[in-house]
Amino acid sequence: MNSLLEPGMLVRHPGQPDWGLGQVQSNIGGRITVNFEHAGKVVIDGARVDLQIVYE
Repeated sequence: MNSLLEPGMLVRHPGQPDWGLGQVQSNIGGRITVNFEHAGKVVIDGARVDLQIVYE
């Protein structure tokens, strides 16, 4: 599912709900950079975490 993520898409981290809504900045080689409301910019290993896409 993470392979579908593109810059601009909105996501949530299932293990860190307090981080709030995040916007994908990049997705290169399974390393996904997301800018979260309450955690700032975080690089996530897409092989370890399945981010949840938010459809608004």
